[in-house]
Amino acid sequence: MLNKQTFKNQDLVLKVSPNIDPQKFDINKYEAFLDALCGEREYQKEVVRVTMRYLLGGQYNNLKELAEENYHQNPVLQERYGSLEDFYKHLQLPDKLSCTIDLATATGKSYVLYGIARIMLAEGVIDQALVLCPSNTIETGLTEKFRSLSADGILKDLLPDSAEILNPRIINATQTIRKGDICIENIHATYERTKSAIEDSLISKGERTLVLNDEVHHMANPPARDEAIKKWKEFLLNPRYNFRYIVGDSGTCYIGNDYFADVIYRFSLRDSIENRFIKTIDYVTEDISHSKEEKFQKIYDNHIENKTVKYRLIKPLTILVTKNISACKRLTEDLIEFIVGKEDVSKEAASNKVLIVTSANEHKDNIAKLKNVDDRNNPIEWITSVSMLSEGWDVQNVCQIVPHEERAFNSKLLIAQVLGRGLRIPPEYKGEQPIVTVFNHDRWSSSIKHLVNEVLEIEKRIYSYVIFKDRNYNFQLHNIDYKKSEKIVETPKITEYEFSKGFSLSTEDRVQRIEEKTIYERTITERQREKKTLIEFKVYSAEEIAQIVHNRYKSWDMDEGTGYAQKYP
Repeated sequence: MLNKQTFKNQDLVLKVSPNIDPQKFDINKYEAFLDALCGEREYQKEVVRVTMRYLLGGQYNNLKELAEENYHQNPVLQERYGSLEDFYKHLQLPDKLSCTIDLATATGKSYVLYGIARIMLAEGVIDQALVLCPSNTIETGLTEKFRSLSADGILKDLLPDSAEILNPRIINATQTIRKGDICIENIHATYERTKSAIEDSLISKGERTLVLNDEVHHMANPPARDEAIKKWKEFLLNPRYNFRYIVGDSGTCYIGNDYFADVIYRFSLRDSIENRFIKTIDYVTEDISHSKEEKFQKIYDNHIENKTVKYRLIKPLTILVTKNISACKRLTEDLIEFIVGKEDVSKEAASNKVLIVTSANEHKDNIAKLKNVDDRNNPIEWITSVSMLSEGWDVQNVCQIVPHEERAFNSKLLIAQVLGRGLRIPPEYKGEQPIVTVFNHDRWSSSIKHLVNEVLEIEKRIYSYVIFKDRNYNFQLHNIDYKKSEKIVETPKITEYEFSKGFSLSTEDRVQRIEEKTIYERTITERQREKKTLIEFKVYSAEEIAQIVHNRYKSWDMDEGTGYAQKYP
């Protein structure tokens, strides 16, 4: 009999005990502050409450204790890891009071981080907070958001009278970190060869410092060429600092396809889609594109439909994702050439519509251009990039995502990251739920559906059953002696082909256009829709065909020593 065990990410989330002594920490005195900070988004308030219970409730000294408690109470964890020791091995920082919060894209992670830092400072259990992020783009965005919130007098007034630090200073590591500061810094500033105030300010002060790690999946999946991110975890474990309170956040809590083992709260992509906080998703389940040209035409048709019919209030964008930089360069050139022919414009005009974003030095300046691509007056309509699209840029007008190769979309981490870049809803469509179309190859649809469903809902299916043997599994090995035998065969000389026999061209029945259909499926609801695209074929004159054939004759003559070009001039 087949026994099916289904694991969901939610089943792997660690539960923090609600039984805490209010004399040690009482979250109720911060409810008015949380109402003003989070508004109607109850999940933001709840994640702050859960995190505060974990850090300040006095129930746990480190992550290991929380993990052990959950392991003994949760049979799913026992099934998933097999033993408590195996579970411990999957914890990133087991001996710290550390955790991760899983919040999908566009759910307001910055508000949650800010709320946690303000309450920790108000309680007086820390003197300062250090917010680490993987890029300058994220650092800039967080700094602007935190400064805006700190300037809000209402938030300050709603903190309890007993608060030890009411209004923290928002700085970066170019300044000395003092008591009451929230320092927001790129992780690269912790690298020992980078000059910053972090080392001088925080040595031996880790137990009175809260460390918040934004987009913490980078720490667990460091890019191969980024030495500083590789040292992120080393920095957190450095005994010279001796950090105690460590909280990470991410919307992609995966190491490859494995879900993080230290998540204490989860608000998933599915939750966000169902609550209409982000766009919903359509992806290809059936399509026949015979050539690169046909595929480009279908992608272009979607783009124009988004631009002229569906989302006229904005300038829709299409993102094309590749597996590596060289593939991205080739795709960019092909796309520009296609636009030149399709729109009958110059190569310069077509190039102005396409922005390539990679980690290559030659494309470094393009990252800054992402900030303005939503602007109607900006000519960019197409973005080409590599799998690991950078977080921190809030491009909201993405209406189509094209994973150009399967490797660009073949893990939960990549799917969650790529989708995360395209799911934000533009202000012009607040209150509605636009659709982002994922134009994947139909051959991948089963694996895409499997992975997307796992990201959105079911995470892993494990089947266990007993195989009853009807005989012993054994066999005999024979030592076979292979001997070579030579055989000489004479073959007649192959003569040149006679192309003049039975060869004809007809220009009467040339088909210039044909209608092709593509089937899309909606995530979660699995509702399908059919989209028809009029595919145009390039038609050649008889003279052009003759020249193409003659050129091929010349090529054969060079390779085979034949005389076709002379025989058929």
